[in-house]
Amino acid sequence: MSEVTYLEAIREALFEEMDRDENVFCLGEDIGAYGGAFKVTEGLMAKYGEERVIDTPISEAAIIGAAAGAAHMGMRPVCEMQFIDFISTGYDMLTNYVATARYRSMLPCPMVVRGPSGGYVRGGPFHSQNPEAAFLHTPGLKIVYPATASDAKGLLKSAIRDEDCVLYFEHKYLYRRIKEQMPDGDHLTPIGKARIAREGKDVSIITYAATVWKALEAAEQLEKEDGLSVEVIDLRTILPMDDEAIIATVKKTNRVLIVHEDTRTGGVAGEITARINENAFEWLDAPVLRVTAADVPLPYSPPLEDYVLPQTSDIVLGLRKLAAY
Repeated sequence: MSEVTYLEAIREALFEEMDRDENVFCLGEDIGAYGGAFKVTEGLMAKYGEERVIDTPISEAAIIGAAAGAAHMGMRPVCEMQFIDFISTGYDMLTNYVATARYRSMLPCPMVVRGPSGGYVRGGPFHSQNPEAAFLHTPGLKIVYPATASDAKGLLKSAIRDEDCVLYFEHKYLYRRIKEQMPDGDHLTPIGKARIAREGKDVSIITYAATVWKALEAAEQLEKEDGLSVEVIDLRTILPMDDEAIIATVKKTNRVLIVHEDTRTGGVAGEITARINENAFEWLDAPVLRVTAADVPLPYSPPLEDYVLPQTSDIVLGLRKLAAY
């Protein structure tokens, strides 16, 4: 058992999968000789060479398109977006081509598109986005967003082995801030399965990525100050969503707060709320509430970023409002 950071867990997954399967290769901007903008891919080129760790031009559409062609031919590419914000320039390739390839032409597309996401790092509007909801309505894609080092490794390994294209969001705020004992052996986290990050009975938080940790802080605070037992559900996978886990926690606590770092309008919370209303409305004792980012581009200014993004104090207020019903 070794303790590794979230970033090191991602790197371990890449090394292990490239050792396991010679068809796995990586491509992206500065991932080879430089080792990636955050050094996630450091050491890969030295071990596997330039044919399996490919430094590409600055063109996300070309990176994703080249990966799709390779996947059709039996390879398993892992694309890096230097910042996930720039996945927008590959949106057409992902949604109009990759996601429909199996349906249109029975072409396999086992590939991963990964990259650093999220705020809380003072990165400003071009390096802090959470664009997962932009792909949520696209059949043919899968979306994962781990919150722990263990899941960062396990979900990436599962994504690389999956037969469909998986968008793998990795939160840059968590890269070096969390550590975890990593089990030896072939560690896999199943795609499409949420986990109970904290057991509770009075109110539920449904969340994912970095806000899992803020939800846990809020839950501990509410237990100490208000005597409330708060359950925290870490979705881990955004698409396909674990409806069973969502419905189970609604039935258990009858009160739900949905927390995510993405903006409020059109965010994942709206989809979760709709599913709860359709499948578990009769179990609710209060309205489903949301704590999200404000509908503005993320500021560089630290005080303004803190105001825009969900904080532990915002979650505490939401939980107290739910408990008052």
